[in-house]
Amino acid sequence: METDEAPRLLPFQLQFDKPVVSPIKIAEWNPEKDLLAMVTEDSKILLHRFNWQRLWTISPGRCITSLCWRPDGKAIAVGLEDGFVSLHDVENGKLLRSVKSHSAAVVCLHWEENGQEDSSSNVPIYEDRTSRFFPSAPRVPRLPGVVGGDAGFLDGEDSFQELSNSSHQRFNILCSGDKDGSVCFSIFGIFLIGKINIHKFSVCTPSLDNKATHRLLNASIHKVVLSKDLCHLTLTCSGEMVEDRVEITDKRAIGKGLLGLHCLVLDTSIFLKRKNELHQVAQQASNIEELIEVIRASLSVSSKQWSDAMRTFHERFDPLCTMIIDHGLDSIPQEEFLSLLCGARTSPPIHQFLVNSLGEVGLKRVAKVVCSAGKELQLVVLDHLQPAAEIIGFRMGELRGLSRWRARFKGIGLDEALMNHATDKAGMLLVQVERFMMVLSSVVQQFSNFFSWLLKCIKMLMSELNDQLIPCNSELVVLFLRYLYGQDPIQLLLTASEVVEIDPGTMDRVKELVQFGGFSDCEYLRRTLAEEFQLMESGFKEAILMPFTAISKRVLCNDFLPLFPIPSSPVSYVPTTISYYKDTLDVASSHDNLVDYISFRIPDESFSDISNCIGILRGLMHDLRNGEKGCNSLEAVLLCIPDGYHCVDLSLYKESQIVLLLNETTGTSETSGNACMMIVDAIGLPFASISRFTSPNHWKLQGLKDSIVYLQMETEKVRSIPHFVIAPLAVSASRGVACVFAARKRALVYILEEDEDEVSDAE
Repeated sequence: METDEAPRLLPFQLQFDKPVVSPIKIAEWNPEKDLLAMVTEDSKILLHRFNWQRLWTISPGRCITSLCWRPDGKAIAVGLEDGFVSLHDVENGKLLRSVKSHSAAVVCLHWEENGQEDSSSNVPIYEDRTSRFFPSAPRVPRLPGVVGGDAGFLDGEDSFQELSNSSHQRFNILCSGDKDGSVCFSIFGIFLIGKINIHKFSVCTPSLDNKATHRLLNASIHKVVLSKDLCHLTLTCSGEMVEDRVEITDKRAIGKGLLGLHCLVLDTSIFLKRKNELHQVAQQASNIEELIEVIRASLSVSSKQWSDAMRTFHERFDPLCTMIIDHGLDSIPQEEFLSLLCGARTSPPIHQFLVNSLGEVGLKRVAKVVCSAGKELQLVVLDHLQPAAEIIGFRMGELRGLSRWRARFKGIGLDEALMNHATDKAGMLLVQVERFMMVLSSVVQQFSNFFSWLLKCIKMLMSELNDQLIPCNSELVVLFLRYLYGQDPIQLLLTASEVVEIDPGTMDRVKELVQFGGFSDCEYLRRTLAEEFQLMESGFKEAILMPFTAISKRVLCNDFLPLFPIPSSPVSYVPTTISYYKDTLDVASSHDNLVDYISFRIPDESFSDISNCIGILRGLMHDLRNGEKGCNSLEAVLLCIPDGYHCVDLSLYKESQIVLLLNETTGTSETSGNACMMIVDAIGLPFASISRFTSPNHWKLQGLKDSIVYLQMETEKVRSIPHFVIAPLAVSASRGVACVFAARKRALVYILEEDEDEVSDAE
């Protein structure tokens, strides 16, 4: 532990120094609570309190590449190497949702909520009316032995309500970027509303030739940050900038000078302009997606349970066919049972089968399996499948009503014709569910009646007949032997590839009923329940694809700024941080403007005349707004790290302050070096304007080489650290704390505010 000669004079009080079980590669503070989420090198997620008490540990079983918190701190988004983004509950780490929105590793995440109030808006607040007419949404049914959270389904009822009921949440968007250049936008983290790829952008920027457009090749995203007003997305990426529509041979010549780290600013103002409409659509559509999973799981569970029951039935009754053949009879089991029912002489194979092969005990076991499976299917339908289908129909109707409000919802791509089609398919699914329930009840009743009759026959053959036997219906036995013994209408309706045979007379009567109103689809009788579900799902996806496509097209690239060159080899970790602050200097504006700060470490190999420096860029969004006025507000400054140190990581802090994590360069090994943490106030730095009208082959930051600001250990807030430190640096602006990780598997938590007195559980 450290020993301080004058503790009061040292900034950043050391709260504690604790060991960690494994090297940490990702760390993020909860925005609302004193909680720190960490990802180890072996991709385990650890959640610790401020006093370092561990709350839980989970392992997704896949490589974790990114992590971020939901703005209210109640959920964690985790990006995985296989393109999935999973959401976990902060209380226990349980999986809430898992969505594959990318085809490559998700390398960065950022979750932002709208920070503006709607008090001045004349748009009425939308209320989800589903709870007025329906009970709580059903959960996914599970087979015995299935672990909660499998297959991306929600795990608990509370978690389901937390994600599905989004009306109480402020509008928020989860942004995710992958190493192939794609960025996805998910409302509430669960409803994918847009996706772009930076390779498809072709931009004509003020810094380049006005007559030429440029684009990126082989770009990989490093960081994405959405502004608090949801109007801009700033991202950094490594790649090669080339002139658009040039020959392949020319690309190499141009790309050789512009292979590096670049900054892009995307126009995402559609999220702010249409946030009320997007909120309503996302709320309904995300709930429908959850309920679709409930129906899918219900059909899967029902099919599995019924097929197992029918397998048991056939295993016990199929030997009868062999016995009939062995006795030289030319008949089938149904005929032998009918002969027994009609009172004819019992044939030897039937007598042998009922008395010796099946027996009373075997029959009761088969009856219990089949009848229990039938009751379980009825419960699945009543508790899961039918309520889900009913709520889907209602929510489809809500979306259908919204689509007719063309003035508001046509702009986000909600198509009335497609929603009408999807709503009709949801209605047909309800009809098929009712049909399936009727067939299931009839089949279970006939199976039960058939088993009761067989038990009576076995008692009679064994001369044990008594008055306590359950009475049976001979007509139902005949119907069972004719339609059910060799067929399986339940499994038929649960299979999507099957076709239900309907007699022509029934089809003619259905067509006559169409003339009196109702559904015009007469072919639904030939479709199975599983096929109807697939049609409903495809109709819904087709309708929702239109808003997804419309929003994706409205996200545009406003500006493109090359930062610094990088080697052609794979880019190593480059400390980069992006944040937005209120522009306190813009007093003439009637509303709060945001100033973007982009801070990054410049590799020593990027420029021959710039070494051991970090760059700070601000005003890129202001530059876009002021471009038409002819003024330039894009500014930058280069900070040179003090001699004997190099930057390990950095983070933007509140009020435009920057926290730097520095290692000594004099250490001979990781076990002997020391480090320090420094806070630099960006407000007082001598920012220099960057001209946007220069040669496209000129890196803007290189023009600041003569105005580098040299940081001094004596003039800044600095705290020495008796360890060799490693990335990441976890800083919480809301809590005023920072967590530093040492190479010797230790975690050091510092209080950045000198007057901090609200932090408890100190050691």
